[in-house]
Amino acid sequence: MRAATRPNILLLLGDNWAAPHASALGDTVVQTPVFDRIANEGVRFTHAFAPNPSCSPSRSSLLTGQETHRLRDAANLYGTLAAEFPRYTDLLEQAGYAVGFAGKGWGPGNSGPKNPAGASHASFDAFLGARPAGKPFCFWFGSHDPHVPWNRGEAHKGKLAAGKLRVPAHLPDQAAVRSDMLGYYAEVAQFDQECGELLAALERRGELDNTLIVMTSDNGWQMPRGLANCYDLGVRIPMAMRWPGRFNKSQTRDDFAVLADLAPTFLEAAGLAVPKQMTGRSLLGTYRRPHVFLERERHANVRKGNLSYPVRGVRTRTHLYLRNLEPDRWPAGDPEFYWAVGPYGDVDGSASKELLLKTKPQPHFDLCFGKRPAEELYDLRTDPDQVKNIAGDPGNAKVKAELAGMVTRWMEQTGDPRAKGRTGFWDEVPYIGPKFKGAPVDIGK
Repeated sequence: MRAATRPNILLLLGDNWAAPHASALGDTVVQTPVFDRIANEGVRFTHAFAPNPSCSPSRSSLLTGQETHRLRDAANLYGTLAAEFPRYTDLLEQAGYAVGFAGKGWGPGNSGPKNPAGASHASFDAFLGARPAGKPFCFWFGSHDPHVPWNRGEAHKGKLAAGKLRVPAHLPDQAAVRSDMLGYYAEVAQFDQECGELLAALERRGELDNTLIVMTSDNGWQMPRGLANCYDLGVRIPMAMRWPGRFNKSQTRDDFAVLADLAPTFLEAAGLAVPKQMTGRSLLGTYRRPHVFLERERHANVRKGNLSYPVRGVRTRTHLYLRNLEPDRWPAGDPEFYWAVGPYGDVDGSASKELLLKTKPQPHFDLCFGKRPAEELYDLRTDPDQVKNIAGDPGNAKVKAELAGMVTRWMEQTGDPRAKGRTGFWDEVPYIGPKFKGAPVDIGK
């Protein structure tokens, strides 16, 4: 592919934005005209997922096109993303692309002197102004929305359809929860507006239609049982892609997509070979992913002894199967403050969390904070909110065994260290994040 025909690549990445919280995906509370435009002028993905419900691990997967358990330390929040794992940003830069980012790049964690997302710039306009003439670009715009605290979208609150808000079944339908949800939605709208400013900059320069644009998120929302959990609200994300001439308008893809697919997608778009290490599959080809595998290791450092809470699982169209490899540990973190955030520290601070801790409503408290069995199985056809675990029901033994076998084979085929049995590797990875004392603190996940 000649340099003159190589597309620019623009990634618009939200921070903890869950699906289906976009109007183009059917949400009736918030309007997202920029996401809708990208979807209507390209393709919307109805089953897009983060492979890991934690910030830097999912961003590591996006950059490297690999499952997070293949990235060693980088499977943990505040881990290290080693340079030995090929990153699409480096490969594009070596091929002549101008590469940069603004806002939140890869992190939090240790990546050396240069952020893996590229060179840091004050803004997209600053990056475009500094780009050498004639070079295609690859730019990562990392918003800080809709990350807690949800206090930056006040201008958008009046536009939300608050009367249409539905509280998911794992949370109590109370004023504090609804207020948090509306604050989150307002920042979704703010993120959408920010993305519109980048599209406008491309239009002014006449480069919009020669740019492959992806608008998505790194993982789900920060409400209890969202972030750091492999349920849909922790891992299912919005995704839309626009590239005139390659995508027809208003396409809908109902097959599964995962963030690891973006690295090979960007490389293929640029006419570059995809490294064999990348297990993601390009979204430009004919391959259609029939399901998605999910996992997590240590999120925040919230268990005595720096312990992880390892999970492996698979999400199909009809079921979610999760294997909790250390069910004796607390999934949301120890009830007592250990190192970061506060009690049950894998759940970030919010009015909703405080309500749950103060009143302990059931079954909501146990769903968000209680220990979980070794296996979980949810039938999404009858339980879309994933609150009724049917793993122990004999009538579901066949489907559970089938999904469990899929997870085991995936772990083995992708070189997961946990495929060989229990390991303390991710517990022993040094935690390089901050330690807090006193009141619960948001540590920027």
